[in-house]
Amino acid sequence: MTPDSFVAAYRLWPLLMTARAALAIVLALSCVWLWLSGVSHRMLALGCVLYAVQAVHARWFAAMPQSRSELDLQWLRNVSFDFIVYFSLQILQFAGLNYSALFTLPVLTAAIFGSGLMPLATAAGVSLLLLGEAWWSASALGYGTTPKLLQAGLYGIAFFGLAMLAHALAVRLAAEEAFARASEALAKMQIQVNQRVIDALDDGVLVVDANGVVRSINPAAQRMLAVDAAFPKSIPFMLAGDAHLMQLANLVADSIFAGEQTKPLSLQMPGGQGLKLVAQTRLVRLDDAAEDLVCVVNLEDSRAIEARVRTEKLAAMGRMSAAVAHEIRNPLAAILQANQLLAELVASAQEQRLSAIVHDNAQRLGRIVNDVLSVSHVQSGQSQELARVELGATLRSICSDWIGVSGNPHRLAVAQVPERWVRFDADHLRQVLVNLLENASRYASNDPHSMRVDVQPAAEGARSVISVWSDGAAIEPGVQAHLFEPFFSSQSRSSGLGLFICRELCERHAASIAYSRALRADKLGNCFEISCATAAS
Repeated sequence: MTPDSFVAAYRLWPLLMTARAALAIVLALSCVWLWLSGVSHRMLALGCVLYAVQAVHARWFAAMPQSRSELDLQWLRNVSFDFIVYFSLQILQFAGLNYSALFTLPVLTAAIFGSGLMPLATAAGVSLLLLGEAWWSASALGYGTTPKLLQAGLYGIAFFGLAMLAHALAVRLAAEEAFARASEALAKMQIQVNQRVIDALDDGVLVVDANGVVRSINPAAQRMLAVDAAFPKSIPFMLAGDAHLMQLANLVADSIFAGEQTKPLSLQMPGGQGLKLVAQTRLVRLDDAAEDLVCVVNLEDSRAIEARVRTEKLAAMGRMSAAVAHEIRNPLAAILQANQLLAELVASAQEQRLSAIVHDNAQRLGRIVNDVLSVSHVQSGQSQELARVELGATLRSICSDWIGVSGNPHRLAVAQVPERWVRFDADHLRQVLVNLLENASRYASNDPHSMRVDVQPAAEGARSVISVWSDGAAIEPGVQAHLFEPFFSSQSRSSGLGLFICRELCERHAASIAYSRALRADKLGNCFEISCATAAS
């Protein structure tokens, strides 16, 4: 048999060993009784008793075989005992008894546990023993050899048939059991995969039977329905066990009766707040019986649906804005160039002022166009987590250039930064910091060091934090919640895209940006922090 058959043989081993022990005990009792009756020899009775002791020990006291080799070794030892005892009984045949049928047990054991040609070899050995015993007894006692040899031959044929049939059945049983184990393992793996997928879903999933009993519920559905607050965590439970789930229970009952449905639900949660959901039911019938019908309910928060719609609208608006910005760019350049030529021709102060108004507003429109195009380029760009920059030199260069443009070197203080490398593109880091410095300059005072740029490692030591601080007034909480949203601004002359671009650029480099109120030099101010991944030098 193949190695896979060991499990099947292992399961049948106790059964055959029990039958062998029972047969050995009966033989021992019979031989002892015959010895006491004066029919058999004492040594034969003693041998049967020892055989019974060995059979009982092999069944209840010997260690179970744990491998194919151990099984073969125990089988060979037991079959040897069987052959010696049964052949001795057959040779002696006290009281006219024929013990040939006892060889069925070793042949059957060899057929089940033996490998290769061992079952046929065992049947052949038994047949030769019986034929030899028949010839010897007929010759020694003067009986006719034909009936004895015919009887031994018939036993041999029967043992061969039994060996082949039992061995074929054992191999078939082993193959089917191996296939069943493989199918069971595959089914368990599939169940675990399905459960992990369902548990990871943001949508709620419930499996409800025809009686309204929840058989399975994923964590998202538990959070949505506040199941832990209303029920124990153990499954199953009645869906209609709490008043705030009655709408859902009624929907499941209607679906089982009338068919699959998709319906909005408005649930009143235990805390008093309302919850709007979209429930979609799907029916699964395992069999024709009604009790095998289950209803799978998918729950989705209406707010998540609305958020997706808003995101899609925003994406569409962004694409349209980028297209419009491209179309505006060329006429705007023409306006600026024409206004510059016109300013050289006009002489009156009023005409010069009007030309300056045109120039300023055209410049403002140009900045808005550039911001819109920057958003488009940022969102379409690929991740650049492998880019890296030396932080100290880069910060000094950026801040020096910004001071030169602003014309006020006393407002900005830049901390000394040791050599430190971070994962960020140099041009993108410049764009982010210049944007933050412009925002800080707009709200900071004109006092010396009213703005500061610092760098400090994060607590875990694996990231570096760049902070841009200014002593301006605190940002209102209502504004803070929307700081990094596109097209949001507290100023009428701003596109509202600056901080949004900063956040997008940070995310492209596995960095993050956040706002907080922080102390610098014993003064409380607004602080924007960029947390960057540290890179090897």
